[in-house]
Amino acid sequence: MKHSLTVGRQLSFETKLENWAEGMDYCAVPVPAKITKALGTKGPVLVMARVNNSEPFKVSLFPIGGGQHYIRIKAKVRKETKTKTGDRVRVRITVLDRADVTYPKDLLNALRAESATEDFKSLPPGEQNFILRRIDDAAKPETREKRIQEAIAAAHRRREKRADRTK
Repeated sequence: MKHSLTVGRQLSFETKLENWAEGMDYCAVPVPAKITKALGTKGPVLVMARVNNSEPFKVSLFPIGGGQHYIRIKAKVRKETKTKTGDRVRVRITVLDRADVTYPKDLLNALRAESATEDFKSLPPGEQNFILRRIDDAAKPETREKRIQEAIAAAHRRREKRADRTK
């Protein structure tokens, strides 16, 4: 029986923090098969997550094949929770609606200036959310500005792709 992906659904599990990329400070946790089964999808799932008692953060459960998902745990969250590779952690997730997108004012202003707002909003919700998370995750103002410029470039590429289809 296939379950439907339910926005607002809350799930939790315990798991071990793994080093995901050798030689890099990139950690992730495996999502138990019963959680993936409860979600009813093998694709990416946008969630609001908490590790132990961390501040909530937006992240996607990313599929790795075979019906298994992982969640990336950023250094900022590991530092906040004083966790490291090999530690057991409690993860709580709430399923979010990919279509429910909040746009930062500085991004909207930049898109408006380039007449690219509708092009950006026509990007697939998953791509929009990825771009928005990268903007939100920028630690330095210059990084944020660079990522806003990348968002504008994505909007322009979308416009070109849409124009090609109408020829």
